[in-house]
Amino acid sequence: MTAITRGDTPVAVEGDGVELRTQPAGGDLSVAFVRLPAGADLRPALQGMPDDLCPCPHWGYMLKGRLKMVTKDGEEVYEAGQAFHWPPGHAPVALEDCEYVDFSPTAEFTAVLDHITSRS
Repeated sequence: MTAITRGDTPVAVEGDGVELRTQPAGGDLSVAFVRLPAGADLRPALQGMPDDLCPCPHWGYMLKGRLKMVTKDGEEVYEAGQAFHWPPGHAPVALEDCEYVDFSPTAEFTAVLDHITSRS
């Protein structure tokens, strides 16, 4: 068994108030601790991915705030206190300061993070 804390997890993406920390959590999954300030829109960072959206699935829990998830079929709002599953094909836009924890397939998530960091 493993316990992972936000403070012990390395920063993978940081800037303009966005902070994403991630590390492998065992098996094929990684955990991410994410903070997005109100107004953060990750769609530009995802340009060049399939449909310009995140192709990695995520399962997690919203700790704070409200987040709009944009897909090619529309959008849905998630808020603090909700567990979620975001299938491939999404892009987050923070409606309020947000914090959430998610679990994702490591290889797929690493490819997305590599794409995002190569654009900065």
